[in-house]
Amino acid sequence: MSRITSFNLYLLLCTIFTNTFCQGIIINVTSFRVRADGKTDDTRAFIAAWEKVCNSQGNVTLLIPKGTYLVGPLKLRGPCENVSSLTVLIKGYLKAKTDLSEYEFGSGWIEFAWINGLTLTGGGVFDGQGATAWPFNNCPTSSNCDLLPTNLKFVGMNRTVVDDITSLNSKFFHLALVECRDFNGSRLEISAPEDSPNTDGIHLERSSNVSFSWSNIGTGDDCISVGQGNSQITITNITCGPGHGISVGSLGKYPHEQDVNGLLVRNCTISGTSNGIRIKTWADSPGRSSATNMKFENIVMKHVRNPIIIDQAYCPFHSCSSQAPSRVRLSNIYFKNIRGTSLSQVAVTLSCSKGIPCKNIFLQNVHLNLISGERLPVSSCENVEARYFGIQMPPPCP
Repeated sequence: MSRITSFNLYLLLCTIFTNTFCQGIIINVTSFRVRADGKTDDTRAFIAAWEKVCNSQGNVTLLIPKGTYLVGPLKLRGPCENVSSLTVLIKGYLKAKTDLSEYEFGSGWIEFAWINGLTLTGGGVFDGQGATAWPFNNCPTSSNCDLLPTNLKFVGMNRTVVDDITSLNSKFFHLALVECRDFNGSRLEISAPEDSPNTDGIHLERSSNVSFSWSNIGTGDDCISVGQGNSQITITNITCGPGHGISVGSLGKYPHEQDVNGLLVRNCTISGTSNGIRIKTWADSPGRSSATNMKFENIVMKHVRNPIIIDQAYCPFHSCSSQAPSRVRLSNIYFKNIRGTSLSQVAVTLSCSKGIPCKNIFLQNVHLNLISGERLPVSSCENVEARYFGIQMPPPCP
């Protein structure tokens, strides 16, 4: 019996035999005068329900049954000291309010913070209604932009499980993790149009022991972006596309960034994206950091523009102030069993910093063909110490 099915049985028994049988508390958001019509603002009801949840004791479940709920920004914060385990079981459809004046820039629409042992599950939907906000996003052209709200933001969380939820049309990132530990995400459906700006599926910052698996992500930006300060990240069985692929970075934009150490990306399919596996660092980075011990294996590329790319002169804007070499050190990076099709003739790009060349870059059994059979794919390399094993298509750099 699956965990979701078991939980439904748990709820049924609770309904029949009362909460005493459950040895826990179920708090239903509908007890707080929600309208659930998709038009009336239900924010206050959700805030009241959370206050009762966080002030409860023992095992607590916040139930959001089927219905359509219109809600503004929600700060669902702990530590909820007397709660031993907390489950948010969402069956309903949550729609974000569209008035940007109600949100703090750089915050989350729904933000969980400083909670131990949260489980978010139930098959529900978080719809950011981002189409009305995307025209106000100037981040693709300006480094000094105001960040629009992320659909689901997790800050300072420990032992978190997010399973079987859907995130649609976020105004900015869909899921963002900041300073989280022991986080497990699975069976996620994340979707936004291909031309929606900065709608990264999952973004990680300064987090450790994080895993994401068995999920479908298609957005207007990176399916998953691994930022600075992350360690022991595992990404498996992800279907990515459309979007910009699975990325490490960008790194090195700010001083005092922390290192990236320990990343495994395995058994993923990347389709119709502008990049496949990408590592990107800023030129003229103000501080020194490193990204090391990263492995990408068993990856299928389908019609990907740049299947494998290291770019240490990353600049998404029309021009950058300086072309000084990046000071982010890249080393011990493995590309193994990468196969599929490339839309560009340069299927492998290893463009490293002339100030700190890449070291210990390994490529094993890479087989990337062009869509058109008239030309052969090629590799492009600079400032890199690379070693090759097994099949190599395109051929290694001279």
